[in-house]
Amino acid sequence: MTSAERQSQRLLWQLGFFVLFILAPVFDLFRFDLTQGHAWLLGMPWRLGLDGFLAGRIPPLEAGIALILRLFLPILGGGALFIFAAWRWGRLYCGWLCPHFSVVEAINNLMRRASGKQSVWGKAPPLAANGLLRQANGTFLKPDKRWWLATVPTALAFGFIWAVVLLTYLMPPLQIYSHLFHGALARNEALFIGAGTVVLTLEFLFARHLFCRYACAVGLFQSLAWMANRGAMVIGFERKRAADCTACREEGGNGYYACEQVCPMHLKPRSVKQAMFTCTQCAQCVSACDGVQTAKGSLLNWVEGEAARQNEATMSLTGKRD
Repeated sequence: MTSAERQSQRLLWQLGFFVLFILAPVFDLFRFDLTQGHAWLLGMPWRLGLDGFLAGRIPPLEAGIALILRLFLPILGGGALFIFAAWRWGRLYCGWLCPHFSVVEAINNLMRRASGKQSVWGKAPPLAANGLLRQANGTFLKPDKRWWLATVPTALAFGFIWAVVLLTYLMPPLQIYSHLFHGALARNEALFIGAGTVVLTLEFLFARHLFCRYACAVGLFQSLAWMANRGAMVIGFERKRAADCTACREEGGNGYYACEQVCPMHLKPRSVKQAMFTCTQCAQCVSACDGVQTAKGSLLNWVEGEAARQNEATMSLTGKRD
């Protein structure tokens, strides 16, 4: 699979999961209804089986067994599968499925067009000899502040969508969408959506990758599991071809590295694994390097198993991959 095909496939996975994120409550695939006091799973009501115990119809032992079977075992089983996937492949969920990370990348692209940077906190990127910013696909662009007119409304729109969707995971979705359509939101519904839109919009504008790196528990547990496996899939660097990295500086300007400029987590892909703790396996660095090294092929590639161990051993001896 080529780098372009991989990124196209990843985009399809992200779009599909974002649609699922929005529609799951509508079709009762997964949500907890506060008005009914129970969850919905795959279109069926999901109760813990404690109603009989509270009403005095079943003994404590039977209620305990029901709690284990209906709550703890599903959580532990699902969690174990999720952690195993992270142990073997890293934060693949983040880079390929997470609806929040999809927004992160979308706004990154708009901010790059508006300011040349992926975030307001980023450093000014190196410019090519012609004063333009080289993109990962090999084209050049001139940052234009007018793109802020698209960036801010997009963040606001995503903030509103997220706030509404999160509410449908707690309240009947058809009720929420009907109230929205008719402009008849209840006070608490309006407060939730309004506050959620403000908070999420600010987060999407100012703290996207910071949230992913430092505040997301789902990402943290994936990273911890990944770090525990020395043979887990990782971005490998062909150290023997390190001299070829000069091609980036020739095209993008002094200090420019395509792999670093595209990383949505602001990482340096040519670093040891410990410095890549929050890598999302999006492989954009691989695609960027491939776009520069068109004739020789990318210096960065996914490796796992013994190849991953050898890669890290080499990096540990030589330090950074630069």
